[in-house]
Amino acid sequence: MTRTRTDADAGAGDRLALAVLVQYRMTTTEQMHQIIAPKVRIEQTRRRLAKLSAEGLVDRITLPQAGRTRVWFATAYGVQTAAEWPELRGRRPPKLVSDPVAARLRVSHTLTVTETGLQFLLDARRRGETCRPLDFLPEVHHPIGGGEAVIPDALVYYQRGSRNGDGGSMLRAFLEVDRATMGPERLAAKLRAYARLHQYAPIPVGRRGRRGTVETVQEEWRRHYPLFPRLLFVLDGTGPAGFDSRVRALHAADVDLSVALFLREVTVLAAPMTDLLQHGPAAAVWHPVRHPGRRAGWMDPTDAVDVP
Repeated sequence: MTRTRTDADAGAGDRLALAVLVQYRMTTTEQMHQIIAPKVRIEQTRRRLAKLSAEGLVDRITLPQAGRTRVWFATAYGVQTAAEWPELRGRRPPKLVSDPVAARLRVSHTLTVTETGLQFLLDARRRGETCRPLDFLPEVHHPIGGGEAVIPDALVYYQRGSRNGDGGSMLRAFLEVDRATMGPERLAAKLRAYARLHQYAPIPVGRRGRRGTVETVQEEWRRHYPLFPRLLFVLDGTGPAGFDSRVRALHAADVDLSVALFLREVTVLAAPMTDLLQHGPAAAVWHPVRHPGRRAGWMDPTDAVDVP
């Protein structure tokens, strides 16, 4: 009986590791260990990844410039195997990292996004709240019409704790991670895209109301979320001056009326990655884009964040 239970636990761990790689795209060995099994020795995670690699489900590259860090990703066979699992069913297939060369071309940004998600998981564990490994979803597709789409670096689901033990409120946030690879203007352009997503309401072809009028339709995002998720910009690869210039560019984008309306209805915050790593996402490390001189926690109520 003991051996059967142990085998079942090992199988569940293998399944979670593969699901994480399919969903997150890439992790280092250390990141994977912190995501799925932080209470055991890291050697167990190394053995698990080696086993999945021997089965052809995952592959890896080695980063010589980072102390020969191993970076893992799911193979085409691994993605195919996990695609029909209930925990991943209905998700848009990831952009496949088909080989080590492709992995190296995407590794820096992808690992930074993974590290950002890991910080939310660690914060939830410290606070006794809920953010599970598969509550972090990279690259969720949101159409905005004309064949265009908004694809956040990630969407995070986070359930706050409740002192009454009846479950806390569910929070959702879009994450955009910038490693100083784009100028402030291009970063601010993302706000205009999110403003479009906030307003976008597709009109179904052929659906007409009485007397030929078009039926009222709701915004597309309401099909997926009861409230529009908060928008969090995590800025990395720049010092304080670079961070300030990027936040100023985000703030200046409200000259566009649609952006100004969006900022009044949706909490939009920005934080340096260094502060996130040092203090955790729940700390007051976030700068409201409407009031950049202030600091707030990402879970603070909207009316508190918007007080000048």
